[in-house]
Amino acid sequence: WHRLIAVVDEAATSLVRTSFSPIVRESNDFSCVLYDARGNDIVENTIGIPSFNMTLGRTLRHVLRRRPPDRWRSGDVVFTNDPWIGAGHLPDITIVAPIYVDDRLLAWVGSIAHHVDVGGTGWSADASEVFEEGVRIPPLLLMRQGELNEDVLELISANVRQPDRLLGDLLAQVSAGEVAGQRLRELVRDAELTDLETVSDQICLIGEESMRRAVAAAPDGVYRAALDLDGTDDESIHVEVAVTIEEDAATVDYSGTSPQVRQGLNCPINYTEAYTCYPLKCVFDPLTPRNEGSYRRVTVAAAAGSILNPSFPAAVNARHMVGHCLGGLVYQALAPALPERVIAESGSAPTMRAVISGARDDGSRFSTILFINGGMGAGAGCAGLSATCFPSNVISGAMEMVESLAPLRIWRKELAPDTGGAGEFPGGLGQVVEVELLGSRECTLSLFVERRWHPARGVLGGLPGAPSVVEWNGRQDGFRLKGRNRMRPGDRLLLRYPGGGGYGDPHHRVSDAVLADVESGVLTPDRARELYASGD
Repeated sequence: WHRLIAVVDEAATSLVRTSFSPIVRESNDFSCVLYDARGNDIVENTIGIPSFNMTLGRTLRHVLRRRPPDRWRSGDVVFTNDPWIGAGHLPDITIVAPIYVDDRLLAWVGSIAHHVDVGGTGWSADASEVFEEGVRIPPLLLMRQGELNEDVLELISANVRQPDRLLGDLLAQVSAGEVAGQRLRELVRDAELTDLETVSDQICLIGEESMRRAVAAAPDGVYRAALDLDGTDDESIHVEVAVTIEEDAATVDYSGTSPQVRQGLNCPINYTEAYTCYPLKCVFDPLTPRNEGSYRRVTVAAAAGSILNPSFPAAVNARHMVGHCLGGLVYQALAPALPERVIAESGSAPTMRAVISGARDDGSRFSTILFINGGMGAGAGCAGLSATCFPSNVISGAMEMVESLAPLRIWRKELAPDTGGAGEFPGGLGQVVEVELLGSRECTLSLFVERRWHPARGVLGGLPGAPSVVEWNGRQDGFRLKGRNRMRPGDRLLLRYPGGGGYGDPHHRVSDAVLADVESGVLTPDRARELYASGD
């Protein structure tokens, strides 16, 4: 089992080291998964995006229905970015390939990576239909028996802003699959295996039984919660959940949730399922490595045409603005039943992004994403982690790298005191980032801002974290929070990322812990007195 995990971890390392984009190389916005010959998820790499690990299996099964295993040959590689087949929006491109040993199909390997540009509006929430959001690629052969499909690549390259980077990252994904194949063939020969079916069955059985026992130990019942989000330019978004625990299975139903919207905040069902199952895995069975069996005890339902199961051709580019919040909502529902296992809502859910793209003074194009994170929600016995992304697991990367790839100056990037929600265990801090556009050309700034009006909530008596704040040249209005804006040379953008919610009654926090927070700069003295003056 551990050696199989090492196979996909080495594939992931290859992807990171050969990718052209800092999105993969610096921020870990990717995933690699190994499947048996039947398409069952055996192992997943230990870093990367947890939602990808579940959506990738759905993609593989769809591809195999269209192209059965007997139609594949060694060296074939299929790719797609269709949001209803893959990871939920166009920038995430999925690649799957077979692994053969002695002309026998042994396994499948897949990867997903977020690509910096796929044409259309770019990564933004502006579009009203998916057709506007970029090039939508149905499952097609990227490589046929080891030869690149040059015609398809030429068509795609003609419709994106940085074709060299896109092609480089696609080939990095291909190379990751080749590394996985090489290492897996070595493993089966060393272990004298003819196939992976027996090993896969045992691994998936362990995953399923671990989840089954954990769910069975939870009290039966129906647990409900609701969530309001800032939403679109015109209206807020409402999400409702009912989590039913019955014997050894869990059902999560999002009936009552807002209908799909005309902006790109809609969340395809595969993404909804992924960011429902992963938080539940964290609650019930956090230590067993994830595999196909980990998901068998959970059923997810969302009404067709709702924002969590939109109908084609809904715009979906910013589906993370809703999908990332599902874990915190599920935890709010389960808090009365499993108070020791849940955490408060995170200020990093959803991840608040700024995408800056345009042309340098020499005419060359650039596109960069500020992967900055707010604070995590607190849990039983532990404060929330500051400036840490949950549930998506991306990291900020070095600001020096941002400055080297785009005409930008980062004036500051620092933790924001007083932003964590108060509680017996406080939420993690958000952070403040200030960026200036250099050069002489205007550029496009796409903002993905949430938690301005609905900050991350505390749980079990904890208080909410601080909301997000955006200032453009000192003003907090006159620009779009979810959409594209024009940024002029010399413009300064200040982003304060929201804090995580607190856990438990603030008055139960011990005085020494409050004092330590003041001494370390997490809390200012005035805020500490306001929140904790009557504590122990």
